[in-house]
Amino acid sequence: MPEAITYTEVERHAQPKSFVGRWIFSTDHKVIGIQYLLLAIVAAFTGIALSLLMRIRLVWPDRPYALLETLFPAGAPDGVMTPEFYLALLTMHGTIMVFMVLTTAPQGGFGNYFLPIQIGAADMAFPRLNMLAFWLTFLSFMTLMAAFFVTGGAPGTGWTAYPPLSALAEATAAGIGQDLWIVSIAIFCLASVLSALNFIVTTLEMRTQGMTLMRMPLTVWGWFTTALIGLLAFGVLLAGGILLLMDRNLDTSFFIPAGLVVSDRLIDRGGGSPILWQHLFWFFGHPEVYIAILPGMGIISHVLATFSRKPVFGYRAMVYAMGAIATLGFVVWGHHMFVSGMSPYSAVAFSILTMAIGVPSAIKTFNWIGTMWGGRLRLDSPMLYAIGFVSIFVAGGITGLFLGQPALDMYFHDTYFVVAHFHLIMGVAAVMAMFAGLVYWFPKMFGRMMNEPLNKLHFWLTMLGVYGVFGPMHFLGTLGHPRRYAEISGVDYLAARGSVELHYFITIAAMILATAQFIFLVNFLWSLLAGKKPQSDNPWESTSLEWMLPSPPPHDNFAGRIPVVVRGPYDYSVPGSAKDFLMQHEPGGTGAHE
Repeated sequence: MPEAITYTEVERHAQPKSFVGRWIFSTDHKVIGIQYLLLAIVAAFTGIALSLLMRIRLVWPDRPYALLETLFPAGAPDGVMTPEFYLALLTMHGTIMVFMVLTTAPQGGFGNYFLPIQIGAADMAFPRLNMLAFWLTFLSFMTLMAAFFVTGGAPGTGWTAYPPLSALAEATAAGIGQDLWIVSIAIFCLASVLSALNFIVTTLEMRTQGMTLMRMPLTVWGWFTTALIGLLAFGVLLAGGILLLMDRNLDTSFFIPAGLVVSDRLIDRGGGSPILWQHLFWFFGHPEVYIAILPGMGIISHVLATFSRKPVFGYRAMVYAMGAIATLGFVVWGHHMFVSGMSPYSAVAFSILTMAIGVPSAIKTFNWIGTMWGGRLRLDSPMLYAIGFVSIFVAGGITGLFLGQPALDMYFHDTYFVVAHFHLIMGVAAVMAMFAGLVYWFPKMFGRMMNEPLNKLHFWLTMLGVYGVFGPMHFLGTLGHPRRYAEISGVDYLAARGSVELHYFITIAAMILATAQFIFLVNFLWSLLAGKKPQSDNPWESTSLEWMLPSPPPHDNFAGRIPVVVRGPYDYSVPGSAKDFLMQHEPGGTGAHE
């Protein structure tokens, strides 16, 4: 007779009855995960709109738009965007996309929803803290958006907010836009630290019986590793933000050097160092790259195994590679500062460490290819997004090899080459993982399937748009095209080399890319309301614990009967098994990682 599935009985938790308790101030990790995802979707389309305005300003700098004059009378007088408004768009686009999308959706959205279920827990360790972290994130977003509507408008200091420009009220537009930016980031940092503590404790203390660390899905490893990074990194940025706010409002001089002249007036402060902010910011900023990408790496590993019908190639190597990336991520921040005047010896050290962090990333890439190699590939849309992720991750990673060399970075640093690199490796790759995760888990979260033809149309248009936008930017960088410039009509050496035509091409590609995202949005909303119901609770024939639950899962996940885990997370094509896969709680056969 086959072995029976065993369970652990636990106390059940009643679902709140009021609408407010169930959907607004909910402590259910699944509702909070959906709240994070919806916030990230709103933020993403806000960031897309800002990026299109930037592209329009670059190729048609003098064209008036009546709507812009209505919305932003100071930034677009007579409907024509000013260079200062372009810098404000750049600042807000970068901040929204990095913090409110790339940090929020993979970790706060998918992590909150699925980490407890995948380890066999009824909820996060601290449900009320989880709710507080979301509402602090929401408050951070609203504070950031408020900067558009105060006197002086949004700040124009870039998403890195380098002082002394950001530290002196005299050096920026009159108003509190920069202060709101700093307060927003400080609130976001606090929310992220609280969330990181919750993820760490949940992972270490709430795993079900049999769920050892080396039986956890790689998605859980991604969220757990990201939480460790966030706990250490966000506190540094929070401290730097407080010091920057003090420089602006309390006449301190943490980042303001002596002898500074602004508008022909000597600033009567000194003793600070703008370079100190760069160290604090990038000590957070480079780990932030991995905060954005590590959850995506876990999702992609999970999806590739599912749709290749094979165990993950080198599971333990993938886990150790995540740990290596997290560790090395804290010692490479100096490569962002090669042009800051640092010692050449320091630059060489940071360059070597930067090359070293490419090794675990390469291990993961080869293992993804190894997972697919020889598999029985199912090219459903989650798999397409996963393959697209690998393509974009490799394309972006290769350009990082150039920027990791101080001699080359001195030329490329302030050009569009860097813009292309970090959009590919940090932005688009992470977003492709989000698409893969959303389409893959959509039937579990909402009990409906997304429209497959629309998913595939969105995928191909997105890939076309991504390479159409960011591929040519590498050529602009090799031409020496500076970034952050609102227009280039008067730069003869760039115009003579075809940069104007390249900008037109990039703008058209950006419009195609934006259109593709609206297709996805329509598909998402339509599928929520009228999508086809899946044929089973496990339509992809996956192995992790969430797929044993009804779709959507009940309030307390396992209804008081938590399964005992008896195998690893990727037991596909198990010899001697009657079916193509065995779930983690199903006995029988020999596990791939046992």
